Amino acid sequence: MTAHTERWDSFPQLPWLHGQQPQQAVRFDEELGVWNVYGHQEAVEVLSDPHTFSSDVGRLLPIELDESLVEGDLTQLDPPVHRKLRRLVSHAFTPKIVADLEPRIAALTHELLDAVADRQRIELVADLAYPLPVVVIAELLGVPSSDRELFRKWAEEQLSGGSQLSVVDDQGEQQRRLEAQGASFTQIIDYLRGHAAERRRHPRQDLLTQLVQAEVDGERLTDNEVVNFANLLLAAGHITTTMLLGNTVLCLDANPQQAARVRADRALVPGAIEESLRLLTPFALTYRATTAEVELDGQRVPADQVLSVWLSAANRDGRQFADPDAFDPTRDPNPHLGFGRGIHFCLGAPLARLEGRIALNILLDRFPQLSTDPDNAPTFMPGTDMIGANSLPLLTR
Repeated sequence: MTAHTERWDSFPQLPWLHGQQPQQAVRFDEELGVWNVYGHQEAVEVLSDPHTFSSDVGRLLPIELDESLVEGDLTQLDPPVHRKLRRLVSHAFTPKIVADLEPRIAALTHELLDAVADRQRIELVADLAYPLPVVVIAELLGVPSSDRELFRKWAEEQLSGGSQLSVVDDQGEQQRRLEAQGASFTQIIDYLRGHAAERRRHPRQDLLTQLVQAEVDGERLTDNEVVNFANLLLAAGHITTTMLLGNTVLCLDANPQQAARVRADRALVPGAIEESLRLLTPFALTYRATTAEVELDGQRVPADQVLSVWLSAANRDGRQFADPDAFDPTRDPNPHLGFGRGIHFCLGAPLARLEGRIALNILLDRFPQLSTDPDNAPTFMPGTDMIGANSLPLLTR
């Protein structure tokens, strides 16, 4: 699988994508003042114990956060608040709602590919991988999908090109970067707040209405909780599928024999998607904070320390995965951490998997020949926290 990263010289900042596994499963970074967790076993231990490894990392960083912009952000909450909010949200974001989307996802995929059917070249991200999930999420929430270029702008400014967090920020660079991202964050929150307020006055048949009406044990979501969760769905939700679909196509392109097997036996499509999530993990990095002294990989980690949990490195840990750099759609079991683990396992994982499966099958059906363009290289997301293509030109014949 290193063939793909070497061919395009992609993600040089992530050496494990180039076959260079970290020498230690856990290592302290003196420059950033954080503990890097690279091992699969160690990452699972961290992600599975929210009491010892808190998601409330902001309290240890030399930055100031507007609490109203993080209230209800599931990714930063611990039990029991996380449990309550996730229960409320789960009443509105059910497996049935996701499953019922299958015909619409298929129709949208065909519609988007109809527009490029006669071309010898397509740009996968712009033509399919981005618009498909953003339209699905927008329709699910009940916001205009015609605003998708605004969503893309806001999501890119919030999510792309992120640097690893540091507890040392003497020059204030981290604060300035977060403030710049916060401007876009405020814009999308204001946008969603307006739609949520309208749903309280005039309910519709959409997820935003279900969120403002969701009730468990007499409790409802606050306005901040509604809009912050909706933002999480709109931004992270569509970006995940965009990267997942592009990364799976890259994996197939770099492994022609496996691609031929997948084309011949579509029962392998879900396995190909899972393997791409392992090899090219869209959200490559997550964070936790210790609440007590703990031992990890034989090292004593004090309380109130920030841990950078490298999901993308853990997914290539040779102690867990045989031949970890190989792309194997039949790998079973495949306990990758592409959607996280524990109480913060991605709520949108079923939707991302459904979109990926439908779109990839239709893409393979409609384009018997599909390959990257040697004269027009893909471009990739900068930074360390996400792995995916910004653009992916493909030849269709």
